[in-house]
Amino acid sequence: MADQPLVYVILGAAGSGRREIVADLIEGGLAEGDRAAVMLSAAEAPDRLDAKLPGLARWTWTDDSIDGMLPREATHVFFVTDGRTNPVDQLEVCKAWLEGQGGELGRILCVVNCALAEKNPASLAWYEACVHFSDVVLLTRREGVANKWLSEFRAHFDNLFYPCLFELVKAGRVKNPALVLDPLARRMSHAFDAEQEWVFTDSEGDEIEEDEESEGEEEVEVTAAVDPYFVRDMAQRREKKIPDIRKFLEQPPIG
Repeated sequence: MADQPLVYVILGAAGSGRREIVADLIEGGLAEGDRAAVMLSAAEAPDRLDAKLPGLARWTWTDDSIDGMLPREATHVFFVTDGRTNPVDQLEVCKAWLEGQGGELGRILCVVNCALAEKNPASLAWYEACVHFSDVVLLTRREGVANKWLSEFRAHFDNLFYPCLFELVKAGRVKNPALVLDPLARRMSHAFDAEQEWVFTDSEGDEIEEDEESEGEEEVEVTAAVDPYFVRDMAQRREKKIPDIRKFLEQPPIG
């Protein structure tokens, strides 16, 4: 296996055209000598676009774990998630899986099916979860979607100071594939950071800054930070719940 291949995780609902976008990113975003491979969820139905995906391999979601091997000799691997299964569940185990496979996270990309999201306002919470973890958000399936909706969707995340990039997709192509694939982290989540993030709390349970730890003699508790989407209650249920995307999907998965 290549030394530390870069792995790009592709989020999005089934039927969003992710395969077409991945093919475009590979064609226009990699340098000479790079060797791409695609890992596609076994839950995604076969499609004619599969022929455009180099080194295509399938992975399965088994007992809340990823069952699959990074393709050998690839320098860049595009890992397409199961677009009908909770993305948070998949991401929660992804870091350990990548480390076990000897891969390095390049970026997390979220493909937004704008037509689907506009038609189903309740899906916003699902997309919020995806965007929280994403470095780049790719807006596709925009035909017939109101400009007002697009502006409001983008403003929703801008107002929350999300650092990720938003890029438009036209006919399955992005304007600057190399920019999309630049491995510079721009995501809100710190779950995939190389160094563990720590939380400092005082005796009353209030969060304080790290440099406040040495002030006074008050005991300070230091705990490992947990991404808010990974936090579970005493019954091991996620505190931040997202809708089941399958409720909004009307067509068989194709991308």
